[in-house]
Amino acid sequence: MAAKRKIQDNNHLYNFLRHYVDIALRLSYRTIKYVGRERLPRDGAIIFAPNHTNALMDAMVILAMDHRPKVFVARADIFKNPTLAKILSFLKIMPIMRMRDGIDEVRKNNETIERAVDVLRDKVPFCIFPEGTHQAKYSSLPLSKGIFRIAFQAQELMPDMPLYIVPVGIRYGNFFRFRSTVRVEIGDAINVGEFVAKHDSLSAPEQMNMLKDLLDERMKRQILFIPNDENYEAVYEICAAVARIQLRNMRHDRVLSGLRGVDAQFAASKMTVKHIEYIKENNAELYAELMALGHRASQLRHEQKISLSSVVVKHSALMRVVRLLIFILMLPYSLPAMVLTLPIVGLCKFIFTHLKDYAFRNSVRYFINLIVWPVLMIIYAAVAYAVLPWQWALVGTIAALPAPIVAHEVYRLVRILRSDIRLLRNRDLRAIYAKIREIIFTK
Repeated sequence: MAAKRKIQDNNHLYNFLRHYVDIALRLSYRTIKYVGRERLPRDGAIIFAPNHTNALMDAMVILAMDHRPKVFVARADIFKNPTLAKILSFLKIMPIMRMRDGIDEVRKNNETIERAVDVLRDKVPFCIFPEGTHQAKYSSLPLSKGIFRIAFQAQELMPDMPLYIVPVGIRYGNFFRFRSTVRVEIGDAINVGEFVAKHDSLSAPEQMNMLKDLLDERMKRQILFIPNDENYEAVYEICAAVARIQLRNMRHDRVLSGLRGVDAQFAASKMTVKHIEYIKENNAELYAELMALGHRASQLRHEQKISLSSVVVKHSALMRVVRLLIFILMLPYSLPAMVLTLPIVGLCKFIFTHLKDYAFRNSVRYFINLIVWPVLMIIYAAVAYAVLPWQWALVGTIAALPAPIVAHEVYRLVRILRSDIRLLRNRDLRAIYAKIREIIFTK
């Protein structure tokens, strides 16, 4: 009798589809940057511990970190449908109960822990989001104990194999925009066996709490951490307001001058948050003024539907002309592309109306493009070959392949252009941003 297939076992169909899934992910973002992959341990088992901000996309960017298969956990309630449960199992995702499911349900996690230990024993990376749920904010949530229970039990059952918890920070340029940017930073790994040996005089619960604090601290190093309090929106707005000047000032810093793109933006925002914390600790009156300005700027910007990209990036007159020319040149292709992608746009909008959690929007867009666009291409190709000479049908089919990307990029150009014009016309908002910059850089 054949042995029962385990979730971590090699699967040729899974391996084949991984290439397509990874390509689709790369096309879903303008930039995906992985930082610190050299920190990944090579001599043992790994538990990835990423922050959780963007629903299913977090798992996708962790999966695409390298070509190795990885096993994930997801909340147990989505496994209630037998068909969906089989699909999730094929995708190497297994269920885990949460405290909100009730204490009786949480007790069922013993099976998940046993399976997780089996995965780690086979040196297949295991990924669990320690926060337990997601929030679309540049902040963090309290860590749940599931990851530590798995780590301690796994280390106990395989004492001769090093086990590491690897903190990972995921930072999106925008949580909700299709083809935004994402930066993934791998932090310093925690050797669980060494940690337990170093604190062997403590009880297991004490060790768990200490490890939780250590992981929480290391995870926060890898993210843009803005305290999730009443001033979150104000701090976030201030980071955008001063980003351009921070980036310019960084060019004169010997350490930071080499940073580019999402790395530079990440460093600039962290510098601003640190500066705001300094003002908070040393000048309560100035901090209160700064927060009031940040809240007012956020309110005005949202009322006028101005994108943060218009605030962060100041385009020269030449660049605006160049973007307009690009838009005009792309119109002959982009208009048919928009027509071809109407089924995707319509399906996304229909699903969005039934989504309670806004953070799932990018996940929905990704999977619809992943599944629906190939089906549409088959239909469009069949029609083309039916009504056109094969040479023209072939050219048309190839030309149609990037239609979702081109259509979206043209839409993005139009959206940002409209946003730039609104910001230029809003003197009050620009005056607030000027005052924020004055406080940050001169006081």
